[in-house]
Amino acid sequence: MSHKRIPKRKAAFAAGTVVALGAAAILLPNANASQDGSSNDAAAIAPKTLKATDASDLASQLEELLGDAFAGSYYDSDSQQLVVNVISGDNNNVIVQAKKAGAKVREVDNSLTELAAGAKTLKEEATIPGTSWAVDPRTNKILVTADSTVTGDKWNTIESTVKSLGSDMATIKKSAGTFKTFVSGGDAIFGGGARCSLGFNVTAGDGSPAFLTAGHCGVAAEQWADAEDGQPIATVDQATFPGDGDFALVKYDDPATEAPSEVNVGGGQTVAISQAADAEVGAQVFRMGSTTGLADGQVLGLDATVNYPEGTVTGLIQTDVCAEPGDSGGSLFTQDGSAIGLTSGGSGDCTVGGETFFQPVTTALQAVGATLGAGDAAGGAGDAAGGAGAGDDQAGGEEAGAGAGDEAGAGGDAGAGAGEEAGAGEEAGAGGDASASPGEEVGAGQEVGGEEAGGDVIGGEETGNGAGDAAGDAAGDAAGQTHN
Repeated sequence: MSHKRIPKRKAAFAAGTVVALGAAAILLPNANASQDGSSNDAAAIAPKTLKATDASDLASQLEELLGDAFAGSYYDSDSQQLVVNVISGDNNNVIVQAKKAGAKVREVDNSLTELAAGAKTLKEEATIPGTSWAVDPRTNKILVTADSTVTGDKWNTIESTVKSLGSDMATIKKSAGTFKTFVSGGDAIFGGGARCSLGFNVTAGDGSPAFLTAGHCGVAAEQWADAEDGQPIATVDQATFPGDGDFALVKYDDPATEAPSEVNVGGGQTVAISQAADAEVGAQVFRMGSTTGLADGQVLGLDATVNYPEGTVTGLIQTDVCAEPGDSGGSLFTQDGSAIGLTSGGSGDCTVGGETFFQPVTTALQAVGATLGAGDAAGGAGDAAGGAGAGDDQAGGEEAGAGAGDEAGAGGDAGAGAGEEAGAGEEAGAGGDASASPGEEVGAGQEVGGEEAGGDVIGGEETGNGAGDAAGDAAGDAAGQTHN
């Protein structure tokens, strides 16, 4: 993330291409929902092809529609379909309803109520530092994880508790690392000898510019700077950790601070963030942190409980995305520019892998009363997107927007979502920036803000693992610090 606007070349991307993110080359298709209206009944109830964020929206709708029959869901990234677990009993109508909505339906044994009861038993009998548990809808069971510190009587306790739930209700696995919060060094922020990462810029309830980061960062220091030993630029307004989440709202000290709704992914490139969305198990996600840069992986579980040494945190997202000390608070987002989470902690590193947990952004925004993006606080220009050369062109049939619904004027951003072109072969406006989502290729020779974007690819050989422009050399200096 950037807390201030820095002149730089930003990449305009074309949809439907293969790009390198971190060390892996990943195909990120940009599929839209299939069309309804077929006269053929079988086709009418065939599972729809969906983007991950659309699948998450559909899952929320089906949870409300199906009631107690809904037993969780996950996103099948291979087929790009939403899979919904149902407890049908004698009521086959719930299956028909789910299929008509566009989901692939699977009948399972364990209801969400039964799984919640199992999680309650674990909380009462096995709340041990170094353990975690989350519902895995792909197995319809509770996945319990114990790190390397859980040995002897502790291991016996957690193992016996899992066995008491039954093999059809819960499973347990060992993690080679240790669960810890990732405080050390989006952009790096520094406070009280700790180093974290900025998550997402937001507008606080009073209209002032602010950002979200991890709660354990917010309780570690009251004031935060954007450079090691630098002057503070922001002050913690609210922080939750441990307990019902791991998030903090930090307000910029200067009310005129420009706080664009974007993630700095290194190499002078940014990703426009257009909305906050809930995670869906199986969906592909990307994490940016000031220590390890850009990494990707999948969502493994929701509503996870993690027992850190500092205390228990509930309501987290479990993933297989790697992270290391200093990545705490960093951005978790999707290829279409949806804000998903804030890095909390986990085990392992980006060499051997491991589990990493994230605070859901939607929950954090609601708790602190903030809205995603810069809003009026980042305003400045206030001009329409047609100003200074942008004309009335639209990106992918939608109006090119900057931040959270703001209009991009001269000097503003023209943000394109997944599958959209940000002025391919056109100019994004005089002095304007063109941001795009990962999974899209830089348009070689296109003009972005009056400059050539070149042919770089996000996260490719040019991206690297640093924090980008804002973190600089300071990001490496403090990489070894860990908060316990």
